[in-house]
Order: sequence, then C-alpha cells, then structure tokens
Amino acid sequence: MIISVRKYVTVLYSRKRFIYPEEILLIMLDSKLIKKINDFVYIKPRTIQEIAQYIEKNWRTANNYVDRIVKETGSISTRIFREGTRGALKIVYWSNIEKIHSTSFQEKLFRKIESRRDKRDFSPFDIYQYVDEKKRHAFLEEQDKDIVTEKQNLINILKSTQNQVLIFSGNLSLANLIQGKKKIIDILEELAKRNIPIKIITQIDITSIKNVKKFLSINEKLGKEMIEIRYAEQPLRCFIIDNKLARFKEIKNPADYKKYELKKKTYLFYDIYDDEWIEWLQKVFWNFFSTGISADRRINDLDSIEKLKI
Repeated sequence: MIISVRKYVTVLYSRKRFIYPEEILLIMLDSKLIKKINDFVYIKPRTIQEIAQYIEKNWRTANNYVDRIVKETGSISTRIFREGTRGALKIVYWSNIEKIHSTSFQEKLFRKIESRRDKRDFSPFDIYQYVDEKKRHAFLEEQDKDIVTEKQNLINILKSTQNQVLIFSGNLSLANLIQGKKKIIDILEELAKRNIPIKIITQIDITSIKNVKKFLSINEKLGKEMIEIRYAEQPLRCFIIDNKLARFKEIKNPADYKKYELKKKTYLFYDIYDDEWIEWLQKVFWNFFSTGISADRRINDLDSIEKLKI
C-alpha cells in the first residue's frame, strides 16, 4: 500500500516514533517507480549500478528499492556473485511467477497444488521425493495435541531469518502455538521489529478471523505494516525462510487412516535446503499471494455479517 510521505510522517509523528531517513526514502517508492524498475529488469538482468543510473539515484538508494520490491512483490530476484570479496556483484533479474516450473515434475506439482484446497488433499512428500537427498531432511513425531517441540526447533529457525518469511497457512492456528514457554507469534513480532517482512496466505473466515486479527494487531503495535496477510485456499502448510529453508508440516490423523492402523496422531516435518526448489516454492507462494484478497477487505466483509439473536 503506497501512501504519501507527508501522511506517513504525520502518522509516525502522532505515534511519537522517531523517523529514520531510510523509512522516508523507501515510502517514496511509488507504483510508477516500481514499474520503471520492473520494466528495466524485464528486458535483461541488471546490476544495481545500472538501475541506479537509470532511475537517477545513488547505489544505496537503488539497492534499497530493489530489496523492497523483492520482498513486497516477488516480481524480481537478486543473486550475488563472488560474495564476500571486493569484486562481489549483485545482479537483479526478472522472477517470472507466471512461468513457475522449470521441469515437468514441477509443472505437475503446481497444477495439483493449484487445484486442491484442503491439507489432506496434498502431501508435501510429493515435493520432498524429488529433492536431492543431500539437500533435504525429514522426521516425524507422534503427539496427542499440536505443540511445537524442541526437536522441531521452530523458534531458532525463525530467529535465523535475515530477509523475509513466507508462510503457507490453513487457518493461522500458528497464532496460538507455543514452544516451551514462548509463543511463536511473539517470535514473529520480534522479526517484525527488526524490519523483516512476513507474508502470509491463509483462509480468512469466521473460524480464523480471531487468529488473523492477532497477527494484524502487531502492525498496529509497531506502527508499520511488516505483516501482510492475504486470503487464498491452498493445501500447503509451510514456512520459507529467506532463500535457505522450506519447512513443511503434515498431519496424519488416525481417524482418517483406519485401514493403515495408524495408532496415534502423527506429525511429519520435511525440510528442504535446495536453492532451486526453494526458488520454485517462492514462485508458488507469490502466485497465490499476487491474486489473493487482502485481509482487511475480508475482515470488513466478515464483520458486516449481521448477527441475529434466536
């Protein structure tokens, strides 16, 4: 959502929060400038210096703009060559979310994901089986109730985030999960405080509206929109942490698998570290996110439902 610099500064001033120059700089990234950068990169990959010259800004400003577009829209991506050396080079290239798959396996998987709505209709194992054995790991736990164990290590995984978190969710029950004595939503709030954007796709209806509002209240508390939620029905339950990890969760309920004699509720976790598969999963996410309905709109429509006393 783009707002004027004057209005943004007024809002922050009214909340008595110090305004950093970078914040004003980034809010000036309007839709016209985003399109200008996107169109320039669409033609061919560009360096940050080329983009800086094209939009007549300095290297740092252009780099901040590119990082913002990557995190907010997913329309472009970046790669750093010779990272850690004096000759490091950051390349910006077009991330075609319309052309998601690079293999026939990925194409079939995406069509299957796209056509399913319930988590029971798709198993993450169908993705996991195609990943190089050296770039994946999986484990299972038998539980009586849904809790985050030390083995899952979700808190440390989230705390390791440097750039962004993408979340495929069902009804955002994540808002109520606890690992030990720490709430997962509090860890995500810590990330938001560190200016790490969190994007979520989930169902938004009368069963999940309270969970959605818990997450959106973080934005109100911080005075900035670091968590963005959009409505989309899809079968995946997954965290994508930066470009380094995709963590899937799958639940097998004995009531649904009687003929297999599953005695306890079983939770399966699939970790993928493969760069190419993570990039593909990011494109799947952005495909749903780009067409999803904003949480604010869904909540307003849900709040308009008249409650009758019988």
